[in-house]
Amino acid sequence: MAFLDTINDKLIELLGPFGPLMAVGMLGILLILLVLPALLTKQEDPLDKLKAASRNNIGNSPERLRASQGTDKLDKYSSFLEPQDKEEYTAIRLKLIQAGYRTKSAVKTYHFAQFALGITLLLLGVAFAIYKTSTGDPSTKNTVLTILIPGLAGYYLPKWWVNKRQGERQLEMINGFPDSLDMMLVCVEAGQSLDQSIIRVAHELKSGFPALAEEYEMVSNEMKAGKDKTQVLRDMSERCGVSDIASFVTVLIQSQQFGTSIAEALRVFSAEMRDKRVMRAEEKANTLPTKMTLATMMLTVPPLLIILIGPSVYNIYETLANANF
Repeated sequence: MAFLDTINDKLIELLGPFGPLMAVGMLGILLILLVLPALLTKQEDPLDKLKAASRNNIGNSPERLRASQGTDKLDKYSSFLEPQDKEEYTAIRLKLIQAGYRTKSAVKTYHFAQFALGITLLLLGVAFAIYKTSTGDPSTKNTVLTILIPGLAGYYLPKWWVNKRQGERQLEMINGFPDSLDMMLVCVEAGQSLDQSIIRVAHELKSGFPALAEEYEMVSNEMKAGKDKTQVLRDMSERCGVSDIASFVTVLIQSQQFGTSIAEALRVFSAEMRDKRVMRAEEKANTLPTKMTLATMMLTVPPLLIILIGPSVYNIYETLANANF
């Protein structure tokens, strides 16, 4: 800290009381100017070349299979906002899908939110630090923390929000999954196929468990489109990120591969899921006394001590007071 105090004194001596803030601002502007050209320079994607060639060959004829994309305003900054590493991009994309954000530009929007909130709160921190400097004489450590903490909070706020949404969505799926299995078993035993059962379950779960209903509806739409059923179920397991659904997908795939009865597999698995839900409820009930111990001690023991020891303490105080007189 002595080194920082020496630099702070030199800057104040050279530039005045706002010297440290001016130095930090100039350093930030210099770093932005150095990095900005490299970030905004976007190399031409081979897929873009292929699209351009296809557009030139086909023109504006109605035979084109796809309308041209480019309505997203963040496309021009995709090289800056999207990770260039394939594994990192896939991990972030999967996390956003599990949180319920399925749009094509979800990754760009996520990183743009991190960048925009980080810069905005950083500037607010600089403004607040300037105000504190004008009204007092804060230390260099407090000034740096006042600037950096809002910036870091703004940068990590989107990540916290996505993790929160992912956890809430997965908890909703865990709570509604046993009921969906019971509905599916009833539909299969009534004579419906697995595809029709999934459609019916998706329709029935919309009001109570919309996230799980959305996943079932996506599975039914992919099956209608002709996608392989095994791959559709595996994609559902990956999108949900829930161990119970992964086990359910494994059961269905094995039942299909070995030719066993789907109704029997659903009956056994739904019974296991009901038992598992009861065990989770019992586990939470068993942890409740432990969680209540501290609150019980804090709220019960002090009043009890006051009631039991209070009169004795008061009598001792009165006796001592009378003895002094």
